[in-house]
Amino acid sequence: MYPSIPYTFMQSTPSKRYRGTLHYRDYFYVGQSYASLSSIAQGQIYVEHLVPNTVTQKCPLIMIHGYGMTGAHWLTGSNNVSIGWADWFLAKGFEIYIIDEPSRGRSAHQVTVDGPLHTIDTVTMQQRLTAPAQYNLWPNAKLHTQWPGSGVAGDDFFDQFYASIMPSLSDPVELSEKTRDAGVKLLDLIDRPVIFMTHSQGSQFGWLLADARPSLVKAIVNLDPGGPPFFESAIFSSRTQVASSTAEEQIWRFTPARPYGLTEIPITYSPPITSPSELAQQVIDDSSPYFIHVQQAEPAHKLINLVNIPELVITAEASYHSMYDHCTVEFLRRAGVPVEHVKLEEVGIRGNGHMMFIEKNALEIVEKEVGPWIEKVIRD
Repeated sequence: MYPSIPYTFMQSTPSKRYRGTLHYRDYFYVGQSYASLSSIAQGQIYVEHLVPNTVTQKCPLIMIHGYGMTGAHWLTGSNNVSIGWADWFLAKGFEIYIIDEPSRGRSAHQVTVDGPLHTIDTVTMQQRLTAPAQYNLWPNAKLHTQWPGSGVAGDDFFDQFYASIMPSLSDPVELSEKTRDAGVKLLDLIDRPVIFMTHSQGSQFGWLLADARPSLVKAIVNLDPGGPPFFESAIFSSRTQVASSTAEEQIWRFTPARPYGLTEIPITYSPPITSPSELAQQVIDDSSPYFIHVQQAEPAHKLINLVNIPELVITAEASYHSMYDHCTVEFLRRAGVPVEHVKLEEVGIRGNGHMMFIEKNALEIVEKEVGPWIEKVIRD
């Protein structure tokens, strides 16, 4: 077995390769069923399985990507030379499973069965992920410094990154249901407690899968998790300003989303609910033009299957999540979920955007915050 020498999707010069961690690699599919008179397989997810030469950790990692991404984004780092987070965890002795969500990447999209797809265009990518400081669409956007290169089309690093972006299912309910169904089968196949590493949209699926198989989930790490509760932020919302009684007062209305709080589809609450309308909502703060802070009214229903699963939320300083991740964390805490929230700037890690795990200081984040937290959870 030779040392792994992966070719990063961010590279343009073949000579710039790095030696990764010695490991074994295989892949498989799980979750498929047959449609159209058994002539088409649909609903499957591609699973990349990486095993270090010596496994020293008792809990495998399952890595779940965000919107428009694939599992490939966990594999490599930035600047064409650094290792990715998957490689970092392999070096620490973790067995890893990396998925491509249904109808994404190497998980086939069946045009006669699956719903329509949506692709992120270059301008949206630049505004939200790679060059937010140039657009200044939210208060901390100007602090973004960790993206390699200029972050705009025509820059070598951006062009390589954007070429890796995939169309995604447009219907979040369809994607949630299919990812949950296939993910449950993956958990049953592994059949021992895992740690979820989720990013952005992928956090919903970590929560749904932990809800479905709580005994098979040890912990969850959420990087800029999906939120805020119940409504989209201004970055994704059809925002409207409502007339007010005074010139100084501004009232904004945002697009409803995630009717079950943080998920698009049902998740188990106690006391149980049969409709999302049974989750009484309380407006905490509606003064911001960027987001509305809404929580469950007290006494809050508990996410009963998540109350014994520790979670870590990591928020990047310059990401649009810097505006509202505290709302997501409060929602989890009101629902009884044990969660630790780390704002990177408060621990001296500055300038990151939403794609923190492939930015220039990505290894600093995993070495100083994510890795030690996981080590503590496993030890406890």
